[in-house]
Amino acid sequence: MACNTIILAQTATHTFALGDKDFLLDGKPFQMISGEMHYTRIPKEYWHERMKMAKAMGLNTIGTYVFWNAHGPAQGKYNFEGENDIAGFVRAAKEEGLYVVLRPSPYVCAEWEFGGYPWWLLKDRNMKVRSKDPAFINAYRNYMMEIGKQLAPLQVNHGGNILMVQIENEYGSYSNDKEYLAQNEKIFRDAGFDGLLFTCDGPGQMPAGYLPGFLPAVNGEDNPAKVKELINKYHDGKGPYYIAEWYPGWFDSWGKAHSRSNADEDAKKLDEVLSAGISINMYMFHGGTTRDFMNGANMNRKEPYSPQTSSYDYDAPLNEAGDPTPKFYKLREVIAKHLPAGQTLPDVPQKRRRTYALEVTKVTGVANLFNNLGTPVESEKPMSFEDLDQGYGLVLYRTTLANATGGLLKIKEMRDYATVYLNGKRVAVLDRRLAQDSVQLDGVTANSVLDILVENNGRINYGPFLTDNRQGITEKVTLADKELLGWKMYKFPLTTPAGFKYVPAQNEGEQYPALYRSTFSLKGVVDTYLDMHGFGKGVAFINGHNLGKYWNIGPQQTLFVPAAWLKRGTNEVVIFDELNSGHKQISTIDHPVLDELMKK
Repeated sequence: MACNTIILAQTATHTFALGDKDFLLDGKPFQMISGEMHYTRIPKEYWHERMKMAKAMGLNTIGTYVFWNAHGPAQGKYNFEGENDIAGFVRAAKEEGLYVVLRPSPYVCAEWEFGGYPWWLLKDRNMKVRSKDPAFINAYRNYMMEIGKQLAPLQVNHGGNILMVQIENEYGSYSNDKEYLAQNEKIFRDAGFDGLLFTCDGPGQMPAGYLPGFLPAVNGEDNPAKVKELINKYHDGKGPYYIAEWYPGWFDSWGKAHSRSNADEDAKKLDEVLSAGISINMYMFHGGTTRDFMNGANMNRKEPYSPQTSSYDYDAPLNEAGDPTPKFYKLREVIAKHLPAGQTLPDVPQKRRRTYALEVTKVTGVANLFNNLGTPVESEKPMSFEDLDQGYGLVLYRTTLANATGGLLKIKEMRDYATVYLNGKRVAVLDRRLAQDSVQLDGVTANSVLDILVENNGRINYGPFLTDNRQGITEKVTLADKELLGWKMYKFPLTTPAGFKYVPAQNEGEQYPALYRSTFSLKGVVDTYLDMHGFGKGVAFINGHNLGKYWNIGPQQTLFVPAAWLKRGTNEVVIFDELNSGHKQISTIDHPVLDELMKK
């Protein structure tokens, strides 16, 4: 009999509708107190743990984007495994008694590479993402049909826990094409999303971004009177009232100070919003980590290119490692005041693991990138990453300078970070953040070898340059105003640290890019942090898992290592460093360092 009860509970359907002032769940007013968490930024083994923390803080709903480039790594291929198991994430929320607000846009912003669009869209130079371009719409539709298969059955009106689904994402900050927005709605309906749809925009962008007939939620506004005024204005004078993104924290960018918010002020604002009967989604409740090469970048007509850090700690109530912060407890106190009569909050779970520093481990093998070149692609002119059929990582561009001619070396539209070598010696580092694309080349002899190692430092995820996101050397290279031709291009996507030839660590002279490998043994697994002090710039792997990027300019100086990716016995750590060399050991510490900028 108990089994039958469980089956009925899992398959019961509900109604979720818009009232004039409130959301209505099964006909009764329902105030969403939601927090954003992204499945791709949290090891799957920790989803339930993080959701229990959400319940303990008082949340009844989880908000999440859906990331096209995570699910569609190559055209026509889809991945819903591991951290990409979005349906599993939604089901886990249901098991923890949480509803979900789904945001599959497919544009997400989210400080995520290319705003969530897959890199392979850029192989078509003429395609315009986020537009009515038929080639884009076709790819978008194909993707959404796959997302619909995974998630449409999990809507609340089909017995699931997805309350509503967002069309596009802050579209008003980008354009104002209502026909394009209407195409989004049709695609969502065709994909099976037959429940409640909504849009969200910042206060000033709502006129351009809302779609008449659908709930226009507001982002970044927490004055209750203004929230109600805005939504009334674009929703026929009525609610319900929903802040789709409220920011009790903010993201970090490389080379800039760590972001923090005032927890007392955040708590006061939350109290005001909940007292006004407004539903809210805090962005972020728990940020986690942007691993692999998925960090994005900001850029607009006034601000230079600015890539974001791997840590997505966000100064959120639940920190990067999943621990409650003082802000967590302050917001929990506020939410407890607004619970329905007779309800109490569950106890805050004790974390099952402590965070430790492990023993220092010695580097046992080094793989010089220049000794692992493989077979090049040859072309008269340099090719972009996309033309080379590569999305992320690095490409080494090599040419021979037949004449002994020096001068100004200029890389037109270099994306985004380059180290320049002449006859194996590094002569320059060029950084798009600093508008660096040139270096004076001296000491050039006949048949000198010029190498330019270019890294994709994160495609732009927000702003007017979203469509201009090709990577590598995207135009041409000139020396003393003469275009250089005859290039060999060596691809290093770094999807895995396997396949490189390692030699024993030894004293090196020249600085060169290399992978540093070590092994260490554990009797038990713990959360820890790689200490990247002394390293330059690159990416790290633990047992084949990409932990994200590091960069000595800060403010992030550590990489979170989840216990779920460690194992009893032998573990392998590999660190790729494109700037510094000669590393002899790898260390861990028991706490994050997220607020340390390099001293100038």
